[in-house]
Amino acid sequence: MQSLFAFEQCREANLMLSKDELAAKFALDLNSMEAQDKTELKKQRDVALSSFDKKFSDPTFEFPDDEKINKAIEKSLADFHARVKKDFDFLKKSTLLDLEKLSTTYYLMLNLLPALASVAALDKRKAFRNFSENTFVKAIDDSPELKKESAKSGGQWDNQMDKVRGWFKEIVKGDDEFIQYSGLKNPTTEKQLEILKYLLRKLIISNTAIAGFFEDEDQRWAEDKEVLKSMVEKSLKAIKTNGALELQKLSVEWEEDKEFVDLLFQKAATLPGKHQALIGSHTVNWDVDRLPLTDRVVLQMAIAELTQFPNIPVKVTINEYIELTKGYSTPKSKQFINGILDVISKELKSSGELKKSGRGLIDNK
Repeated sequence: MQSLFAFEQCREANLMLSKDELAAKFALDLNSMEAQDKTELKKQRDVALSSFDKKFSDPTFEFPDDEKINKAIEKSLADFHARVKKDFDFLKKSTLLDLEKLSTTYYLMLNLLPALASVAALDKRKAFRNFSENTFVKAIDDSPELKKESAKSGGQWDNQMDKVRGWFKEIVKGDDEFIQYSGLKNPTTEKQLEILKYLLRKLIISNTAIAGFFEDEDQRWAEDKEVLKSMVEKSLKAIKTNGALELQKLSVEWEEDKEFVDLLFQKAATLPGKHQALIGSHTVNWDVDRLPLTDRVVLQMAIAELTQFPNIPVKVTINEYIELTKGYSTPKSKQFINGILDVISKELKSSGELKKSGRGLIDNK
C-alpha cells in the first residue's frame, strides 16, 4: 500500500513536471537576439497544454495542426511515460526487497540481546550476571541457525559494537527495570523472559536511540516494528517451550507470497481505465481525482485483488481493505470503502469479470 501510494504521488509529480517542461518550450528565450512574439508564444503554450491534457485523458484525441506544438506534446508525453515506468520498476522491485530485508532486521534484533549482554559482562562497576547469563540470551547466542542466517544476510553486530556499547551505557544500564532485574537473586525463568520482553518493547523499539537506528535502516519502521516485535517474542516463547531458539519465517510460503505481492502491485498500479471509471461512477459527489489518495489506493488494490486473484473470497478482500482504512485513512473512510466495494463487487460479478474458483468459492462468497 505504501509503495502504491508513493507511485501515485510520483505519477502526479511526473505529470506536473512534464507539463511544466512543455510550457517552458513556449516561453520567451531571454538569450535570443531575434524578435519574439510574446502573444503568439502564449497562445501556442495554451494550445499545447490544453491538447496535452486532452491527449493524456483520451489517446484517440487528434493533435492540433501545428508541427511545433505536436512535437512538443509528443516529447512531453514520452518523457512522462518514461519517468512513470522508471518509478514503477523501482518501487515494484524495492517493495519486495524491503519485505525481504525484514528478516535481516529480525536477526539484528535477536542478536542485539547477546551483544548487549556481552557488553554487560565486561562492565567492571556493577555485576550484570543475571543479564549476561540469561538463559534466553544464551540460547540466542548459541543458535547455529541464527549464526548462519545472520552471516548470510548481514544481521550481525560485529562491526557495530561501538554502537552497542554506547546503547548499553546510555540506555540500558541506568534503566530502573533493568537495575531491579540485575539485583535479583537467582531470577526465575519467567523473570528472565520478562526482562528481555521489556528491553524489546521499551528500550529497543520505543523512542530511544536504538529505535532510531532501526528507523534509519527501515523506511517502513512505523509498521514493521510491530511485526518484528511479534517475531522476536515468538522466538523467545519457543526457547521457553523447547529450550532452543526457533527462527521465525517472514512467511510460511514466501515464494508464493512474493508472487502475490508482485502481481498485486503491478495490477493495482496499472488498473484499467474501465475499473478506474467504476470507482468514479459509484462515488456520489466525488470525482476519482478528488478522492483522498489513500482511499483511492485502497480501492485500486481491492479491485485488482477482486479481479486478479480467483482463490481469494470476495468478503475476505473487502474486509481486509476496510481494516487498512481504519489505520491509514480518514474516520469516515471505513463506511465509505465498505459501501463502494460492496457495490463494485456486485457489478463485477454481474459483468462476469469477478470469477472465483476453488473450494468454497463457487458462489463468490
